Amino acid sequence: MAYICIPINIKHTAQMLPYKSLIEIDRTSSIPLYIQVCNYFISLITDGTLPPSEMLPSTRNLALLIGIDRNTVKLAYEELTSQGWTESIERKGVYVLSSLPILTQKNSNDAKNVGIKQEAFIWTNKFSHAILSKNFQKPQLAIDDGFPDVRLAPIDELMREYRSISRKFYGRNFLKYGNAKGSEHLRESLCKYLSTTRGLNVDINDMLITKGSQMGIYLSAQLLLEQGDHIAVGVSNYSTADEIFRQTGAKLLRIPIDEYGMDADYLEQVLKKKKIKAVYLIPHHHSPTTVTLSMERRLKFLKLAKEYKFAIIEDDYDFDFHYANKPFLPLASIDHNENVIYLGSVTKTFAPALRIGFMTGPSSFIHSATALRELIDRQGDTTLEEAFALLFNQGEMNRYYRKALKIYKQRRDIFCELLKVNFSNEIEFKVPEGGLAVWSVFDPDIDLIKLSDRALKNGLYMDNGLFYKNELFSTNGIRMGFASLDEKEMSEAVSILKKVIG
Repeated sequence: MAYICIPINIKHTAQMLPYKSLIEIDRTSSIPLYIQVCNYFISLITDGTLPPSEMLPSTRNLALLIGIDRNTVKLAYEELTSQGWTESIERKGVYVLSSLPILTQKNSNDAKNVGIKQEAFIWTNKFSHAILSKNFQKPQLAIDDGFPDVRLAPIDELMREYRSISRKFYGRNFLKYGNAKGSEHLRESLCKYLSTTRGLNVDINDMLITKGSQMGIYLSAQLLLEQGDHIAVGVSNYSTADEIFRQTGAKLLRIPIDEYGMDADYLEQVLKKKKIKAVYLIPHHHSPTTVTLSMERRLKFLKLAKEYKFAIIEDDYDFDFHYANKPFLPLASIDHNENVIYLGSVTKTFAPALRIGFMTGPSSFIHSATALRELIDRQGDTTLEEAFALLFNQGEMNRYYRKALKIYKQRRDIFCELLKVNFSNEIEFKVPEGGLAVWSVFDPDIDLIKLSDRALKNGLYMDNGLFYKNELFSTNGIRMGFASLDEKEMSEAVSILKKVIG
């Protein structure tokens, strides 16, 4: 007998898939069962397991396999069809829509065979070595970088005003889009505050509310700097600012820092050889070393800025806490040539996570900074800004600053005495005139990375010093914040530190 061999195209059929393990129903979930089934099938289609024109199991078989009611499966299939994933063919069944693009199923062995992780798309990773900030929101004993004690801030008063505004009929308007420069009332309050405390007279239209002073650094850098430009910064400097400037393609010119701040004479010699676009200054309590820029050098920087036509980015985030005497006037207050872009912070001295800072400068510059800010962050929290404005207007912020200044001075003195008594041979420091941290230089034989790890195992977080280092600055030191610790917490922290050093 002759046999005719007819080739059969054997397809990967839906019935062959292990649906019992592929579809796991969660009866405790708030998501309806039919939606769960629908979502599982969408996942199988999009990852290529179920190709176009593939038949789905019958409602009866699937219901038995995964242990649900047949009507629930019917609802899931109807949902798949309504969303455009499947089509129902009369007397045949439900099929994956034939017109869907064919998706190749991912092979888990591909990456293993190559030996490296394959990127899904092409991009430039400029932050592969970035170390993300520490999360201080978890309750933990910590010697931080120099943050305010949020337990002292009038948070209840701020929230009271926030709730009050939101309940009033006009408060609803603050939920709409507003002025990208920020709340008019807060800008007005800040202009009065800067005039009273710093002799800085600012027009309300030249004031931009930012998400902290860091946003002001970013906006300034983007407007001032281009690929190949030079910006002068300290040999020791706020590392985040350095990174912001590098991201523009600018080159950093390192200027020495001594006990009187950045060396203006050194900068003058540099200016005779190179053109710079800007100088970044932290005049009060320089980060990380806490030194204050002398008045003589402030005047010299202004003179050089006028002569060589560069901008001064004055980051005065830490103006409000000065203990020995009244702080010097900001450069912006004595700038008569509009060379200074002045940055400050409300929340760096109040509560860091609330993120309210400010930026002032020439009118056209602030206008452009506002336009740029709109591209990355349309506006801030207007209701929160309005609440802060009320605290300023009611005198609450001034009362808080006076109270906090007194407490922080006491804490500075206690903390420095503890360091002197317990670590006279291990830590070198100077009592800071202001600010919320002590720049502490450790004995070269002490490995700060290992010390930080040992401290953490004993219940104390402290920095390991890497954040402050750069290509020219490698001092074995850290900023030791005292403001956020009360006397009991200081004693406990010092006790742990003494144990792990010993």
